[in-house]
Amino acid sequence: MIVDIPATTTAEVGKQLVELRESGGAVTIGRVLTLIVASRDSGKAERAIAAANEASREHPCRVIVLTHGDSSAESSLDAQIRVGGDAGASEVVVLRLNGELANHEHSVVIPFLLPDTPIVAWWPDEAPEIPAKDPLGRLAIRRITDATNAPDTTAAIKSRLSSYNHGDTDLSWSRITYWRGLLATALDQAPHEKVLSATVSGLSEEPALDILAGWLAAKLGIEVHRRTGELRVELQRETTSISITRPQTGKTATLRRTGQPDAEVALARRGTRECLAEELRRLDTDEIYELALNGLSKVSYE
Repeated sequence: MIVDIPATTTAEVGKQLVELRESGGAVTIGRVLTLIVASRDSGKAERAIAAANEASREHPCRVIVLTHGDSSAESSLDAQIRVGGDAGASEVVVLRLNGELANHEHSVVIPFLLPDTPIVAWWPDEAPEIPAKDPLGRLAIRRITDATNAPDTTAAIKSRLSSYNHGDTDLSWSRITYWRGLLATALDQAPHEKVLSATVSGLSEEPALDILAGWLAAKLGIEVHRRTGELRVELQRETTSISITRPQTGKTATLRRTGQPDAEVALARRGTRECLAEELRRLDTDEIYELALNGLSKVSYE
């Protein structure tokens, strides 16, 4: 069910939420967190809402979506409430802020925050310079960005270290979870030789590969080469090598190790929904993500 409430107030939207719960049987007590989605661009908001709806099936929550309307108009609030099949396992409140009101997002959000539940802020597109110091970021214990959608993806992921605060993460980090697991497993197998060189190649505008290179640099304590070309990670040890290769749009990768038969492994690109759901599973500090950001200083671009 979708209910549009044009030219409204936060009090009226809150009243409508209560009425919908009473008439439809929805219960707030089942919500485990509040997810604030600062999409700002109405045209891109639907993709973020779709991802949040799917992620909410694992993490029932209230989703508050903030978009910006006409900046030259008088201050006003247009709202939309989605429940039932149009909201996954959540209830979605879409708030369109017009005029000067767009500069006071946190004030508009506060009346809709669920009591006694964690608050997570997600910027699916461009993120503030320092998420933890943004008014919305101050409300949240977990702050999620996505360098993949930034105008300059490499600059965006590199800037995450200088702006880092406990509770920050980026969906480009979640996109390489399976890559990291596969590489860690391969490295843990004999022979346990020191890695002498490491190369990560792929699309130049793919921050997930940048952060993967940073993670390898931090884990191995060596310089990692980041190149443009086929999607491939190669580790050269004293007498053996390990490589993972996958077509850019493929779902299966080839794992090659010296002295062992090639192995085909499922390694499809992870979608936003999967990555968001993973990040919502943990609300504590991700020390390994911070370590990978520090490792970016040891990545050389070729």
